[in-house]
Amino acid sequence: MGNTSAKPAKPEKEEILVKVVPPLDRALVKWLARDLERIHGYAPRNPRTVKPPEHYIEYMRLNGWLDLDLDDPHLAHLFK
Repeated sequence: MGNTSAKPAKPEKEEILVKVVPPLDRALVKWLARDLERIHGYAPRNPRTVKPPEHYIEYMRLNGWLDLDLDDPHLAHLFK
């Protein structure tokens, strides 16, 4: 009665899931590593500077985000 169900509870199955990876070819792994390095390690040599729109600059200036304190100890390592 109450909140119990009329059916008997099913016993829990004990299952262990194992992830099996097939053996990989060494040539494939080398090729993938080289390809990933080429894609993710890419950095342009002479990147162009991008100036944000004027309304962004004005918004940042109004919120004080463009004020820079050169005596800030957190920025000291940048000016050495």
